[in-house]
Amino acid sequence: MTTRLADIALQAGVSEATVSRVLNGKPGVAATTRQSVLAALDVLGYERPVRLRQRSEGLVGLITPELENPIFPALAQVIGQALTRQGYTPVLATQTPGGSTEDELTEMLVDRGVAGIIYVSGLHADTTADMQRYDRLRAQGVPYVLVDGFSPKVQAPFISPDDRAAMSLAVTHLVSLGHQRIGLALGPKRFVPVQRKIEGFVRTMQDQLGLGAEAVETELVQHSLYTLEGGQAATTALIERNCTAVVCASDMMALGAIRAARQLGLDVPKDISVVGFDDSPLIAFTDPPLTTIRKPVPAMGQAAVRTLLEEIGGTPAPHSEFVFMPELVVRGSTASAPGDRGRS
Repeated sequence: MTTRLADIALQAGVSEATVSRVLNGKPGVAATTRQSVLAALDVLGYERPVRLRQRSEGLVGLITPELENPIFPALAQVIGQALTRQGYTPVLATQTPGGSTEDELTEMLVDRGVAGIIYVSGLHADTTADMQRYDRLRAQGVPYVLVDGFSPKVQAPFISPDDRAAMSLAVTHLVSLGHQRIGLALGPKRFVPVQRKIEGFVRTMQDQLGLGAEAVETELVQHSLYTLEGGQAATTALIERNCTAVVCASDMMALGAIRAARQLGLDVPKDISVVGFDDSPLIAFTDPPLTTIRKPVPAMGQAAVRTLLEEIGGTPAPHSEFVFMPELVVRGSTASAPGDRGRS
């Protein structure tokens, strides 16, 4: 107990006596100081005493795709923690192949009286999907926020990374290393983030290397699945087209790209450079450590919660898209182009 009090006091910047008064529900502690101590409890992972736990403000649904891609659990964790801090109880609903659909999960959450729903990479990102489902949900009085994907047909707040800027960062980095045959491996074209990545990739290849848009999209863009196997298949095709570098639309695909290179007897990054997308947990510890585009997950998750709670509170956020800037993280999977080793 003494050790715990000392830890909490240090984290909150108060005395152990003050911590003791808060934990025992004693008077004489300022409200801001009390909140600092409770926040310190949460940060350090200590369970609040029952009498100090916030009354639940209600349930909030979070619908995500499969959790095999580590970026989705990472985003769910940020959103869940932010909701809990505001007194809400997050309910995670995951789509799995052959499992419940987005519409079925939505119906389940609405039946349980959720205060709102956050959708991550849902049907709102699919240009072929019927967007009227979201109009019907709004007509039921359920607030919602949409993450990763945009549709002008849906009057709701959207939270997105800047996919075009992400591709510009990746291509500019590879061109600076002397690469000229740069491929792009990504998912099916019907998804908005895919279309935006292609736009950013093509534009930067034009600006940096003077290549024609049609030639870039025809020869250097390969669609596949957002999986390790998908990245492997796409990269194999791009290597056959003499690419010396591949930009992947997810870290999972990038791991598949590295596997493809090795199966063809190539070394990463000596023979071919690979760039991922997301900066998923543990990706810095791959072999080689992966150069990737860091998705601003904490900022996006917190913005999604803040925006939803404004909607729940009766002050709707603007029906527009909040776009967050990604960051290039250079590690060991990129190097000078083959035959260009003298370049600084």
